[in-house]
Amino acid sequence: MDRRTFLQGSAAGLASLSLEQVAKAAASERIRVGMIGAGGRASALNRHFAENPQAEIVTIAEIDSARLGNTVETVTKLQGKQPSVTQDFRHLLDDNSLDAIVVGTPDHWHAIPTILACQAGKDVYVEKPDGHNIVEGQRMVAAMKKHNRIVQLGSQHRSTERLKSALDYIRSGALGRCLVAKAWESTKQGNIGNPPDGTPPETVDYDMWLGSAKKRPFNKNRFHGRWRWFHDYGTGDLGNDGVHRLDMAFAALNAACAAQGDAAISLPSKISATGGKWYFDDMQEWPDTLQVTYEYQSKTPKILTYEMRIWAPYHYHGESEGAVIYGDKAHMTIGNSRWRVYGERGKLIKEVKGDSDATPHVANFLDCIKTRSKPACDLETVGHPASVLCHAGNIAARVGRTLVLDPKTETFENDDAANQLRGREEWRKPWVLPEV
Repeated sequence: MDRRTFLQGSAAGLASLSLEQVAKAAASERIRVGMIGAGGRASALNRHFAENPQAEIVTIAEIDSARLGNTVETVTKLQGKQPSVTQDFRHLLDDNSLDAIVVGTPDHWHAIPTILACQAGKDVYVEKPDGHNIVEGQRMVAAMKKHNRIVQLGSQHRSTERLKSALDYIRSGALGRCLVAKAWESTKQGNIGNPPDGTPPETVDYDMWLGSAKKRPFNKNRFHGRWRWFHDYGTGDLGNDGVHRLDMAFAALNAACAAQGDAAISLPSKISATGGKWYFDDMQEWPDTLQVTYEYQSKTPKILTYEMRIWAPYHYHGESEGAVIYGDKAHMTIGNSRWRVYGERGKLIKEVKGDSDATPHVANFLDCIKTRSKPACDLETVGHPASVLCHAGNIAARVGRTLVLDPKTETFENDDAANQLRGREEWRKPWVLPEV
């Protein structure tokens, strides 16, 4: 893909506006947003941005025109103005009136639009994980830094009062000395079967949907919704939902480091994993059963673990998915709608309820466009490290051995096979990963 020179967006001109002023501003003064995606998670993102009085959705790019109708109707109703539509996201990059781009695509379409948007002088909200692989995430961070852009990863838990209050409690030292944290997924998924290849819908530019992935015949299982279970497009449930739970456990462990006077942790030194596709007899490629261990070397060594049992119809620690941090005085369980602290003999010490609504995360992103401050899930310092945990865990499971990670280069020491999985063998033309 040819690189082009783009004019800066108008976000800088909004820097002097307060939240209250923007809320009352005329439409011409709002942050002008281009949305990539109208179905799945992107449908919810369209709603969140349309609801926010600071933003105006100007254009929605959707590769499948059949998914546009309901989303356009919802956006129009919420913001009082109908957005234009296009099938090609590059039209958003060419629109110099847009201040920000929202990427709500499958994982294999996260990196290229984000990098090109940064090069076009636009800020970006991109869904998790940051890229389809480590190399893509690194390139996204490089583009963000080079072009001085605000990039928020869509791990909305970082902006919730639920998680922020939990971290405050841990920083108080009430849990005692903490050495271990755990994240898990046990929400039951279904068998997707083995349907034959078929013909893509007439409403879809299927070759563009494939993007940089290999050219393959159309199969409904390798398409909307189920793409995440295949190596070409997704990152399995570790990158799908596990990235949220791992990030919560990691944040809790770092809060404990602050309480104990330890240096903050970032990327682990060692990653080991065991598991595979052991339960479902279907087309899925990523594990349905998995256990990953991350080792951190600091003043006091720490362990972060992740467990996946996406065939389990029951809860673990009272939550279908969540995180727990263990201290020598108490332990805390963090779910999607609450956090709880238990002391000796399982006595409930404290419970705080909340939610996982992305509304404050979107508001945080829009606010940071004006202030130019780091968002709650800043790509470089929060979003990319969390994504690397997922990618590294998946790689360790695929090669079947313990990996030693160099945190500066994000490469694996003396392991060519593992390093080959840091990126693609090739990015299919014309959708080659842009240079930065």
